[in-house]
Amino acid sequence: MEILSFLPLDSLESVAISVGAFLVILTVLVFVHELGHFWVARRCGVKCEAFSIGFGPEIFGWNDSQGTRWKISALPLGGYVKMFGDADATSRPAPGIREPAEGEETGDWAGGKTRPLTAEERAVSFHHKSLARRVAIVAAGPAANFLFAIVVMTAFFVYPGQPTTPALIGGVVEGSAAARAGFQVGDKVVEINGSPIRRFEQIQRIVQLNLDAPMDVVVQRDGHPVEFTATPEIVVRSDSMGNEVRMPQLGIQASGSSFEPQGLAAPWSAVRETAALTGGTLKAVWQMITGSRGTEELGGPIRIAEMSGQVAQTGIVSVIWFMAVLSINLGLINLFPVPMLDGGHLLFYAIEGARGRPLGERAQEYGFRIGLALVLTLFVFVTWNDLSRLLVF
Repeated sequence: MEILSFLPLDSLESVAISVGAFLVILTVLVFVHELGHFWVARRCGVKCEAFSIGFGPEIFGWNDSQGTRWKISALPLGGYVKMFGDADATSRPAPGIREPAEGEETGDWAGGKTRPLTAEERAVSFHHKSLARRVAIVAAGPAANFLFAIVVMTAFFVYPGQPTTPALIGGVVEGSAAARAGFQVGDKVVEINGSPIRRFEQIQRIVQLNLDAPMDVVVQRDGHPVEFTATPEIVVRSDSMGNEVRMPQLGIQASGSSFEPQGLAAPWSAVRETAALTGGTLKAVWQMITGSRGTEELGGPIRIAEMSGQVAQTGIVSVIWFMAVLSINLGLINLFPVPMLDGGHLLFYAIEGARGRPLGERAQEYGFRIGLALVLTLFVFVTWNDLSRLLVF
């Protein structure tokens, strides 16, 4: 409280809005993700022992008619569905249960380090389901996030419509890369690097991902195609929080924007937008891995909270749209082949499918430890980035 007392009142209000919006948005997205796992698990005959929003001690909860404990936990930075046979929230097999040995009774267990599973328990155990069903249950979480984003975008594209800016040049910044390349006001961009262009937003996305690499551009000028090469330049700008960021800039301005209701085409437009955002994120991550893009763009919970507060102050429409975009990123991140994440489980299942049998317990244990180390390292790194943006360091 002593630290907070040094903050002005409007800053305290901003922090409260950011934290509140962040918790609401994160809770919704975690619920959607875990509901995907839960829904498919139930339909595959798996007993779900707990559905938790958050980690750590339970704050409050209730039991449903099938014995699942629904609860809100103290640390609101994720969630999990604990299925029968899981050791913990990471879905590792519990060490205290096993297959019965030949001729061994599977009745009441008198104690010891392990016990055999009964036929009834094997029937509801996640780890005793077929490989296909386990894959479906694990993949259902990220799939639910992508589906949620598509549904939200579909609703937006029906009304008020898809934000659309014609690929028509309304202005060229003097001395910019676009001016040097030969862009003129009134040019209509029809193709970049072989990809057809329909909206100005596509140009922006390509420039952001292309960085400062040359682009082959085709424009329509006075009814005739004109080809030339344009190379964006990296400029340093201040973002909405006053932080300096490096970003590619071409130097062209749009001619205006509008909302175009998509009608029956809205679901397909939502799928294409989701695919474009996913592809752009993957390309940006690859550029960071190869070193062509800086890692200062990576943000963690603090950055997401900042952005949540910003969109919360612009209205519920912006919050819902931000939630859809964040849902895509959450689904995508969970598909990365890192043990502990859904993608890590799917990687183990792919190996199991290729070998004809699961990886040994020791190999899986080492994999989970490596995954935990990677996740914690990334968390520390993005938190450092967030605090650096806030000039703490």
